[in-house]
Amino acid sequence: MTSDGNRPRVLLVDDNTAILDRTASVLSVDCVIVGQVTDGRSVLEAVHRLQPDVVVLDISLPDMSGLDVAGHLRRAGSSVAIVFLTVHEGDEFVRAAQIAGGLGYVMKPRLASDLTAAVLEAHAGRPYTSQML
Repeated sequence: MTSDGNRPRVLLVDDNTAILDRTASVLSVDCVIVGQVTDGRSVLEAVHRLQPDVVVLDISLPDMSGLDVAGHLRRAGSSVAIVFLTVHEGDEFVRAAQIAGGLGYVMKPRLASDLTAAVLEAHAGRPYTSQML
């Protein structure tokens, strides 16, 4: 359930704080940033505590992959929309992200141009995939 009008509540997950800051800056116009997490193991607790509508999730995290995190969220019964924000290119990664429950897939170099659209589409239950570089 969104508050603050129709702006989706978003949890950001990346081990790079500069990426978290940039992501928050890009999304803050159209979304409410409810939290930032730097490791995969903290995501389940943060989703439970913060109740985001969308999780923006890196695939490469130090303790467990974002794909594993997404799987844990689904197995825990979470219906939160997941948008992967990653440097990993290729159809095999996009397919793996979709299998893990991701609705969005954005390449980090396309963060500024694609991420807001991906989050808004995912919030509406629609898929979004960046063009590969």
